[in-house]
Amino acid sequence: MKMDYGILIPCYIDAWHEVKAAEEAGFTHAWFADSQLIYSDVWATMALAAQNTSTIKLGTLVGIPSNRLAPVTAAAAATINKIAPGRVIVGLGTGYTGRNTMGLPALTMNQFAEYAAQVKGLLAGEDVLFREGQRERWIRLIHSKSNSGRDEFFNIEDPIPVMLAANGPRGQKIVGEISDGWITTSRSATGVPQGLPTINESATAAGNSFDHAGGYGTKPYVTVLTPACVLRDGETFESERVIRNVGPALIPGVHAMWEGAYGPGSNLGMANPDLAGMYDQYIREYGDRKSPPTPDDRRYLDVHEGHYVYLKEGEEQFVSSEVMASTLTGTGEQINKKLDELEAVGVNNVAMAAVTRQAASELIADFSEQVIQKR
Repeated sequence: MKMDYGILIPCYIDAWHEVKAAEEAGFTHAWFADSQLIYSDVWATMALAAQNTSTIKLGTLVGIPSNRLAPVTAAAAATINKIAPGRVIVGLGTGYTGRNTMGLPALTMNQFAEYAAQVKGLLAGEDVLFREGQRERWIRLIHSKSNSGRDEFFNIEDPIPVMLAANGPRGQKIVGEISDGWITTSRSATGVPQGLPTINESATAAGNSFDHAGGYGTKPYVTVLTPACVLRDGETFESERVIRNVGPALIPGVHAMWEGAYGPGSNLGMANPDLAGMYDQYIREYGDRKSPPTPDDRRYLDVHEGHYVYLKEGEEQFVSSEVMASTLTGTGEQINKKLDELEAVGVNNVAMAAVTRQAASELIADFSEQVIQKR
């Protein structure tokens, strides 16, 4: 199966310009980050992209369940599917940035699984049991063609895949049980061969097939989120442009380590006490220089400033060439080799993170010329 190429856009409301350029350059997917305190609304951004494109697929990477009730997410996806029939994907995760910026940890796996099943059921036209506290009520997308014959509001006749982000074995089991595809990260991409058997076994037990959404039997369609930059003549991992375009997508890993050691949020299972300690000293000094200084109970707000968009002053010291080497950053020839390796272990889609409008424009042009046109 041919590799699909996606670009992840931090949701600025007129990102449709870059999405349209990506479509014209040969990209197959555009992905949109959901983080309500640092980006424009993900569904509004996707709606404009849907209106201004014709072939590229559009998906959340990833939607955060606690940001919206399951029927709200289902209605949003089904609404955009009216504009872009068959081009909408719902990617869901347990919530890292979207919850950490509020000082909250990720959702539990049970909450995640219930939410995903509700969204998937609603998008399939089913009646779904919805819970609010002690109350349980049956709900459906009432004004859909399959449920009432009305078609002016929603489109659930063109399938909307629900793909789940999961790195650990419990999450991978849920992927196999109820999802239409698997989303993971470049930090975890080496675990794709280890994770696929868990998903295959779970899918087999649940009777779930991925054939309808780009997979094959019990092997899911696999999307890997990765920072990316095509190196130009004379550039290295330490070049200013490369650090500016890739660094903001690497620093969230350090933010996660800080959260695990010092913060109120979720650490994504990443631990490095020494690096977390260094970052804690940095962020305290950063906050103390502000007027007024940042109170201790709001330190996490400073941590996530610039998240996946820009580096705070002095934050470049935490951008590691070793970690950058694990991303899709390199010359065109090096990136093509990495893509071959990812393809060989079962990856179907690379969702390449662009942290700004300029970074997106550069990545679209360079990746199209140096990679897409040569594969």
